[in-house]
Amino acid sequence: MRAASRLVFLTFLALLLNLTNIIAEDTNFPPQNPSSNLLPEVEAKDYLGFQLTPLSQQGNNAIQGTQFINRSSYRLRVTGLVDRDLNLSYDELLKLPPYSEIVYMPCVEGWGFTAKWTGFRVSDLLNLTKLKSNASYVVFRSADGYSTGLPLDYIKNEQLLMAYGINDVTLPPERGFPFQLIAKDRYGYKWAKWITSLEVMDKEVRGYWETRGYSEKAIAGGPTSD
Repeated sequence: MRAASRLVFLTFLALLLNLTNIIAEDTNFPPQNPSSNLLPEVEAKDYLGFQLTPLSQQGNNAIQGTQFINRSSYRLRVTGLVDRDLNLSYDELLKLPPYSEIVYMPCVEGWGFTAKWTGFRVSDLLNLTKLKSNASYVVFRSADGYSTGLPLDYIKNEQLLMAYGINDVTLPPERGFPFQLIAKDRYGYKWAKWITSLEVMDKEVRGYWETRGYSEKAIAGGPTSD
């Protein structure tokens, strides 16, 4: 299927399937809460009265298949419009204040799932860098060559998490270990997995799917192309 035809098909699918499904799943979930970085490692079935989608029933997409990252050698780099570059280990990142929340992950293909996510706020990580005054956009890059980006104001206002836990267990490789971005109210292609670096920019930089015609805004329930 040609790229343009595929994009038209996905947009049509979003209107017929995604909008209905996402609105149905757009429950008033509880607010983000302080948590613990020590996960029970027993998969939770519900949280604060809300049913969670089992890991075995969660959909998953990746451009190069599942990535397997060694915890002991992993480093996360933060560069760009910062006064202090970061190069942090997995264990160092787990020392950031932990939070948990329920968020629904909507895919442009018409499926999605509800999970409890545990991780640290991206804004807390960025605060360690002393952002420059013209910082306005953050690009997330992954171990498989994937990339996507989001406005800094949205990241801060929505208190976005980089999650290392899902449904009370450590993220499995297929879900993005060591970290998956939880881009609330955005389509799943904004939910970067296997994150290895963040780059702070002063302008929008289109990522892997965005350069292939997908919407930069990626607002769930909205159009899949700009």
